[in-house]
Amino acid sequence: MNLAAESTKALWYLTRGSGIVSLLLLTVSTVLGITTALRWASRRWPRFIVEGLHKNVALLSIVFLAVHIVTAVADGYVTIRWVDAVVPFAGQYRPFWLGLGALAFDLFLAVAITSLIRVRLGYRTWRAVHWLAYACWPIAVVHGLGTGSDAGQGWMQLIDLVAVAAVAAAVFARFVVSTTTDRANTLVGSHS
Repeated sequence: MNLAAESTKALWYLTRGSGIVSLLLLTVSTVLGITTALRWASRRWPRFIVEGLHKNVALLSIVFLAVHIVTAVADGYVTIRWVDAVVPFAGQYRPFWLGLGALAFDLFLAVAITSLIRVRLGYRTWRAVHWLAYACWPIAVVHGLGTGSDAGQGWMQLIDLVAVAAVAAAVFARFVVSTTTDRANTLVGSHS
Protein backbone atom coordinates (compact mmCIF):
# COMPACT_ATOMS: atom_id res chain seq x y z
CA MET A 1 0.00 0.00 0.00
CA ASN A 2 1.36 3.44 -0.80
CA LEU A 3 2.07 6.26 1.64
CA ALA A 4 -0.92 8.39 0.54
CA ALA A 5 -3.35 5.52 1.15
CA GLU A 6 -1.79 4.84 4.58
CA SER A 7 -2.05 8.54 5.45
CA THR A 8 -5.72 8.63 4.43
CA LYS A 9 -6.41 5.49 6.49
CA ALA A 10 -4.65 7.01 9.52
CA LEU A 11 -6.68 10.21 9.19
CA TRP A 12 -9.89 8.18 8.98
CA TYR A 13 -9.05 6.26 12.16
CA LEU A 14 -8.01 9.47 13.90
CA THR A 15 -11.26 11.19 12.88
CA ARG A 16 -13.31 8.26 14.20
CA GLY A 17 -11.32 7.90 17.41
CA SER A 18 -11.26 11.60 18.22
CA GLY A 19 -15.02 11.79 17.56
CA ILE A 20 -15.67 8.98 20.02
CA VAL A 21 -13.33 10.47 22.64
CA SER A 22 -15.02 13.85 22.13
CA LEU A 23 -18.41 12.26 22.77
CA LEU A 24 -17.14 10.60 25.94
CA LEU A 25 -15.49 13.79 27.23
CA LEU A 26 -18.54 15.90 26.40
CA THR A 27 -20.68 13.36 28.24
CA VAL A 28 -18.46 13.47 31.32
CA SER A 29 -18.35 17.27 31.17
CA THR A 30 -22.13 17.46 30.85
CA VAL A 31 -22.68 15.11 33.79
CA LEU A 32 -20.13 17.03 35.90
CA GLY A 33 -21.75 20.32 34.92
CA ILE A 34 -25.14 19.07 36.02
CA THR A 35 -23.57 17.75 39.21
CA THR A 36 -22.10 21.20 39.80
CA ALA A 37 -25.51 22.79 39.26
CA LEU A 38 -26.92 20.41 41.87
CA ARG A 39 -24.20 21.64 44.25
CA TRP A 40 -23.36 18.02 44.92
CA ALA A 41 -20.32 17.39 47.11
CA SER A 42 -18.93 14.84 49.50
CA ARG A 43 -15.96 14.63 51.80
CA ARG A 44 -13.91 12.96 49.13
CA TRP A 45 -15.22 15.18 46.33
CA PRO A 46 -15.64 18.77 47.52
CA ARG A 47 -17.45 21.10 45.14
CA PHE A 48 -14.30 22.88 44.01
CA ILE A 49 -12.90 19.54 42.77
CA VAL A 50 -16.10 18.71 40.87
CA GLU A 51 -16.14 22.22 39.35
CA GLY A 52 -12.44 22.06 38.44
CA LEU A 53 -12.83 18.63 36.90
CA HIS A 54 -15.85 19.86 34.89
CA LYS A 55 -13.83 22.78 33.55
CA ASN A 56 -10.74 20.70 32.72
CA VAL A 57 -12.69 17.91 31.04
CA ALA A 58 -14.53 20.51 28.94
CA LEU A 59 -11.23 22.08 27.89
CA LEU A 60 -9.78 18.67 27.04
CA SER A 61 -12.84 17.91 24.94
CA ILE A 62 -12.07 21.03 22.89
CA VAL A 63 -8.70 19.51 22.01
CA PHE A 64 -10.21 16.24 20.83
CA LEU A 65 -12.99 18.06 19.01
CA ALA A 66 -10.37 20.15 17.20
CA VAL A 67 -8.52 16.96 16.20
CA HIS A 68 -11.83 15.47 15.02
CA ILE A 69 -12.60 18.49 12.84
CA VAL A 70 -9.06 18.96 11.47
CA THR A 71 -8.73 15.31 10.49
CA ALA A 72 -12.22 15.22 8.94
CA VAL A 73 -11.34 18.22 6.78
CA ALA A 74 -7.82 16.94 5.96
CA ASP A 75 -9.00 13.47 4.96
CA GLY A 76 -9.70 13.62 1.24
CA TYR A 77 -12.05 10.63 1.15
CA VAL A 78 -15.08 12.94 1.29
CA THR A 79 -15.22 16.67 0.72
CA ILE A 80 -15.63 18.53 4.01
CA ARG A 81 -14.58 22.17 3.94
CA TRP A 82 -13.54 24.32 6.89
CA VAL A 83 -16.73 26.34 6.51
CA ASP A 84 -18.75 23.12 6.86
CA ALA A 85 -17.38 22.75 10.39
CA VAL A 86 -18.84 26.07 11.55
CA VAL A 87 -21.75 26.88 9.25
CA PRO A 88 -24.55 24.40 9.93
CA PHE A 89 -26.10 22.61 6.94
CA ALA A 90 -23.81 24.29 4.37
CA GLY A 91 -21.87 21.19 3.36
CA GLN A 92 -22.43 18.89 0.43
CA TYR A 93 -21.47 15.69 2.24
CA ARG A 94 -24.35 14.46 4.41
CA PRO A 95 -25.54 18.06 4.91
CA PHE A 96 -28.07 17.32 7.65
CA TRP A 97 -25.84 15.10 9.79
CA LEU A 98 -22.70 17.18 9.28
CA GLY A 99 -24.80 20.29 9.87
CA LEU A 100 -25.80 18.93 13.26
CA GLY A 101 -22.12 18.51 14.07
CA ALA A 102 -21.42 22.12 13.04
CA LEU A 103 -24.37 23.32 15.12
CA ALA A 104 -23.17 21.36 18.15
CA PHE A 105 -19.68 22.77 17.63
CA ASP A 106 -21.00 26.35 17.45
CA LEU A 107 -23.04 25.88 20.62
CA PHE A 108 -20.08 24.30 22.38
CA LEU A 109 -17.82 27.18 21.33
CA ALA A 110 -20.33 29.70 22.70
CA VAL A 111 -20.45 27.85 26.03
CA ALA A 112 -16.65 27.47 26.18
CA ILE A 113 -15.80 31.04 25.21
CA THR A 114 -18.32 32.61 27.57
CA SER A 115 -17.03 30.35 30.35
CA LEU A 116 -13.49 31.57 29.76
CA ILE A 117 -14.62 35.21 30.00
CA ARG A 118 -17.27 34.62 32.65
CA VAL A 119 -15.98 37.25 35.08
CA ARG A 120 -16.29 39.94 32.39
CA LEU A 121 -19.78 38.91 31.28
CA GLY A 122 -21.49 38.66 34.61
CA TYR A 123 -23.23 35.66 36.05
CA ARG A 124 -26.66 36.15 34.42
CA THR A 125 -25.29 36.46 30.88
CA TRP A 126 -22.90 33.56 31.36
CA ARG A 127 -25.67 31.40 32.83
CA ALA A 128 -28.04 32.16 29.96
CA VAL A 129 -25.44 31.11 27.38
CA HIS A 130 -24.35 28.11 29.47
CA TRP A 131 -27.86 26.64 29.14
CA LEU A 132 -26.92 25.97 25.51
CA ALA A 133 -24.95 22.98 26.81
CA TYR A 134 -28.30 21.23 27.28
CA ALA A 135 -28.82 21.56 23.51
CA CYS A 136 -25.21 21.00 22.43
CA TRP A 137 -24.78 17.53 23.88
CA PRO A 138 -27.84 15.80 22.34
CA ILE A 139 -27.19 17.45 18.97
CA ALA A 140 -23.63 16.08 19.07
CA VAL A 141 -24.96 12.62 19.91
CA VAL A 142 -27.42 12.68 17.01
CA HIS A 143 -24.61 13.92 14.71
CA GLY A 144 -22.58 10.84 15.62
CA LEU A 145 -25.55 8.52 15.17
CA GLY A 146 -26.22 9.91 11.72
CA THR A 147 -22.77 10.29 10.25
CA GLY A 148 -20.50 8.16 12.40
CA SER A 149 -19.09 5.25 10.42
CA ASP A 150 -19.28 3.06 13.53
CA ALA A 151 -22.83 4.04 14.55
CA GLY A 152 -24.21 0.64 13.57
CA GLN A 153 -21.57 -1.33 15.48
CA GLY A 154 -22.66 -2.97 18.74
CA TRP A 155 -19.76 -1.53 20.74
CA MET A 156 -20.55 2.00 19.50
CA GLN A 157 -24.23 1.57 20.27
CA LEU A 158 -23.23 0.53 23.79
CA ILE A 159 -21.09 3.67 24.16
CA ASP A 160 -24.00 5.80 22.92
CA LEU A 161 -26.42 4.04 25.25
CA VAL A 162 -24.18 4.52 28.30
CA ALA A 163 -23.62 8.18 27.39
CA VAL A 164 -27.35 8.82 26.98
CA ALA A 165 -28.15 6.96 30.21
CA ALA A 166 -25.53 8.94 32.17
CA VAL A 167 -26.77 12.31 30.98
CA ALA A 168 -30.43 11.28 31.36
CA ALA A 169 -29.78 10.24 34.97
CA ALA A 170 -28.00 13.53 35.67
CA VAL A 171 -30.79 15.56 34.05
CA PHE A 172 -33.36 13.57 36.04
CA ALA A 173 -31.47 14.39 39.23
CA ARG A 174 -31.17 18.04 38.19
CA PHE A 175 -34.82 18.64 37.38
CA VAL A 176 -36.78 16.03 39.31
CA VAL A 177 -34.79 15.14 42.40
CA SER A 178 -33.53 18.66 43.08
CA THR A 179 -37.04 20.12 42.59
CA THR A 180 -38.50 17.55 44.97
CA THR A 181 -35.75 18.26 47.52
CA ASP A 182 -36.29 22.02 47.17
CA ARG A 183 -40.04 21.58 47.76
CA ALA A 184 -39.41 19.37 50.80
CA ASN A 185 -36.96 21.90 52.21
CA THR A 186 -39.47 24.69 51.65
CA LEU A 187 -42.21 22.71 53.41
CA VAL A 188 -39.92 21.87 56.33
CA GLY A 189 -38.86 25.49 56.58
CA SER A 190 -42.44 26.76 56.55
CA HIS A 191 -43.46 24.38 59.37
CA SER A 192 -40.61 25.34 61.66
